[in-house]
Amino acid sequence: MAKILAGMGTSHVPGVGAAMDNGKTDEPYWQPLFKGFEPLRAWHKDNVPDVNIIVFNDHATSYSLDGYSTFTIGVAEEFQPADEGWGPRKVPVVKGHPELAWHLVEQLMAEEFDMAVAGSLDVDHGLTVPLSIAYDQPDEWPAAVVPLCVNVIQHPLPTSARCLKLGQAIGRAIASFDQDISVGIWGTGGLSHQLGGERAGVVNPDFDKAFLDNLVNNPQANAALSHTDFIREAGCEGIEMIMWNVMRGALNENVKETYRFYHIPVSATAYGAIILENA
Repeated sequence: MAKILAGMGTSHVPGVGAAMDNGKTDEPYWQPLFKGFEPLRAWHKDNVPDVNIIVFNDHATSYSLDGYSTFTIGVAEEFQPADEGWGPRKVPVVKGHPELAWHLVEQLMAEEFDMAVAGSLDVDHGLTVPLSIAYDQPDEWPAAVVPLCVNVIQHPLPTSARCLKLGQAIGRAIASFDQDISVGIWGTGGLSHQLGGERAGVVNPDFDKAFLDNLVNNPQANAALSHTDFIREAGCEGIEMIMWNVMRGALNENVKETYRFYHIPVSATAYGAIILENA
């Protein structure tokens, strides 16, 4: 039977990918961030699953605002890096795992989650930057990927609690998959940041760190946060943090924190990462 290896939460700041793609990681601005990636990458090198379920959001790249599903699972054999306006990132093609993807669709639909299905999906920095954070710049990604796209762009959005429940249903679906594979699950986006408006550039370390603490010890506290709570405390784009709840929900009630890293600033955002293993 399939088994969850671990969960990871990570920001997906596009500037991180640009720094890697353009050979700027040794510049003074970027050095502290990439130094913090070293233990994370060492852990991933020793703990490569067969498949990663990556929970991310599209940034109006493959979806337009007049057609954006709440939850979408990619079921294709592969997913191309998206052109976000300056050409696709020169990173490996993302290999899919259709068998697990379709199993997730069927099981989640049976649990009354109305999943959209994408047979063709170009993946933007929301998914490729986390892969680069974990695996650096390989010739090919070491694990297959099931993309799970969450709408955090076009209101109305799923609630924080709904995302935790989706993760719990994913955990049950993985446990019922009849292939003997290991699975990682990643929640991406956030942490606190706002890209426009009067509060552009806002970050909130106290809120971010409390959210990370609750991921470990009290996920229901994060699930109780409203959209207004996230926007007020973490900025408009901080709402992406609800995707970390999907990751947390898939894990056991009790988890062990293996690694945490928090750094300000990364572009105009707070960067955060956490690795959680089932206790």
